[in-house]
Amino acid sequence: MLTNIYGAKCVGIEAVPVTVEVDITAGLGIHLVGLADAAVKESLLRTITALQSMGFKIPGRKIVINLAPADMHKKGSGYDVPIALGIIAASGQKEMPLIGRYIIMGELGLDGSIRDIPGALPIAELASKKGFAGCILPLESADGATEYSSTEIYGVRNLSEAISILSGEKDSRSLLVRDTGSTKAYPRTETGNMMDFSDIIGQEGAKRGLEIAAAGGHNVIMIGPPGAGKSSLAKAMADILPPMELEEALQTSKIYSVAGKGWQRHGLNRRRPFRAPHYSASAAALLGGGSDNILPGEISLAHNGVLFLDEFCEAPKRVIEALRAPMEDRKITISRLRTKIEYPSSFMLVAATNPCPCGYYGEGDRCTCKPSRRAAYMTKLSGPIMDRIDIHLWIKPVPAADIVKNIKAESSADIARRVTAARNIQKERFIREGIFTNAAMTNKMADRYCRLSAPCKTFLEKLIGRLGLSARAYSRIIRLARTVADLEGAEDIELGHISEAAGYRFLDKKELTI
Repeated sequence: MLTNIYGAKCVGIEAVPVTVEVDITAGLGIHLVGLADAAVKESLLRTITALQSMGFKIPGRKIVINLAPADMHKKGSGYDVPIALGIIAASGQKEMPLIGRYIIMGELGLDGSIRDIPGALPIAELASKKGFAGCILPLESADGATEYSSTEIYGVRNLSEAISILSGEKDSRSLLVRDTGSTKAYPRTETGNMMDFSDIIGQEGAKRGLEIAAAGGHNVIMIGPPGAGKSSLAKAMADILPPMELEEALQTSKIYSVAGKGWQRHGLNRRRPFRAPHYSASAAALLGGGSDNILPGEISLAHNGVLFLDEFCEAPKRVIEALRAPMEDRKITISRLRTKIEYPSSFMLVAATNPCPCGYYGEGDRCTCKPSRRAAYMTKLSGPIMDRIDIHLWIKPVPAADIVKNIKAESSADIARRVTAARNIQKERFIREGIFTNAAMTNKMADRYCRLSAPCKTFLEKLIGRLGLSARAYSRIIRLARTVADLEGAEDIELGHISEAAGYRFLDKKELTI
């Protein structure tokens, strides 16, 4: 008897359907076909043991299991449950008339328990798009898919619960995740215990630059000696960012779901991600990759949030230069011999570095580096990289008198209100454009939303000639000026907005000496 069970496979952050075909005929042996990897092939032994432990019999006939389409590689342990259900249904040990109405995935334990799998959110989205009644997933995985309320999301703890749903013998509505109450114990938005701007003494200029960066999603680099507060400022930035919109939260949660991270459990988290990999991270860790299973890297895990790279100039130059395309395109395409995966990576880069190897250039006579060493250190920041960073901040140490006085500064909550107001303006502006921030504008959008007066154009023309700016740097100054105007609630970009935006690009000067 031939039985079809529907599963799924994640390709990037999207899921595609996989049909598990189980046929039992005369003969001997269990045969698994359909380009399955080692984890899937091992599922046969797990599945047989689990079925026997639950009292089911393994037919003494030929069992053929095909994972279709047969020309697509299948990876992971999530096909255990559909294979087990297929054997039960094909052998006639249990009637399951609803088996074709659901997408079913899960890893089996030897006792019949069902364990967590990655990719639950894209699988639930696929079930909704393809017209399935819903999906049956491990309980922990299903918790992260509750936003898809239009489809039935069942969370099961063991194979018996999955069988009870598919057999239709009794009411299984108590297994619907939205009715279990498990998501209600966990808030959708966490407050966290990040650094507060009021705890950082001084650095008012840097705080202003970070406020503008947060308001428009702009990239920023901080250069200064050790102990000046670069890391504290970057960490405090996480608390002034507004919560993600539903569309942003779904995008980011799908990335975490595919990567097997725990964020997406218990519903969507609206807090923006803050990723801070070590500067020794490899290009694959930063960009994503893998030989058999291509996973998202740190730049994708920071999608719609912040990627903080401390000691930026200590990172290998090859890794720094690899950020060029994702910073411009806001996506990363990872190519292998037989596959190509695309992950979104619309992150806000916050980089921090010392000005020289010893770290004290510009602080009197404390620097012990030769000019050639200083120049070699900063040449890791190539022109193409600096072109893509909108705000350059030079961080000076806080004077001793200010440290002793310990004057409390403006809190993160106050700054966050201004940032949220500016983001709301951009939300209305780009409601039909598919973007959320000024930094993500294309050149055509900039022409439409960043119109300049004659004095502003004249000022920019002189500025470009004096500083030798590239066309990309010119367009980024305009977008940054649009954000400065949004913070003030101004409808048009004025000369003061252009002047302030241009003042944050001191590393573009032709005759800059470090």
